[in-house]
Amino acid sequence: MSASTKLSTAVKAVCFLSTNYPQPKSSPEIAENIGINPSKLRKILSMLVKNGIVKSTHGISGGFTLNRNSSELHVQEIYCAIEDRKAFYLDVQKEDIKKNSMPAKVNSYFLELFSDIQVDIEDKMKNITIKSVLEKINNRK
Repeated sequence: MSASTKLSTAVKAVCFLSTNYPQPKSSPEIAENIGINPSKLRKILSMLVKNGIVKSTHGISGGFTLNRNSSELHVQEIYCAIEDRKAFYLDVQKEDIKKNSMPAKVNSYFLELFSDIQVDIEDKMKNITIKSVLEKINNRK
């Protein structure tokens, strides 16, 4: 699953849990409502649980609930919880490139550029709460 798909799925799940708070929801119910395969969703939910964003309770009335207030939960926190690789990860060829050659300099340039872009993206996500996402989507026609 790509980074953007994982983030989108995680945000959809968190928004669903936020709108249904405090009622626990099962992974099949969440999956059906956000339109994703339940097994893929469970992987994402387990990462969110591990990072304290979502709480899981077992038993007949168990399920998943949001562990934080939507006005205090930022998209950047969700992103960091589910991503093992950055959005602008650059896999550059390092073999057979001389240290100060043009290809090495281009690699260095793009590594620095992508690192800066990554910081900008995460800074922007730090200013977006789940509450603000819900407000924006509820105001769309």
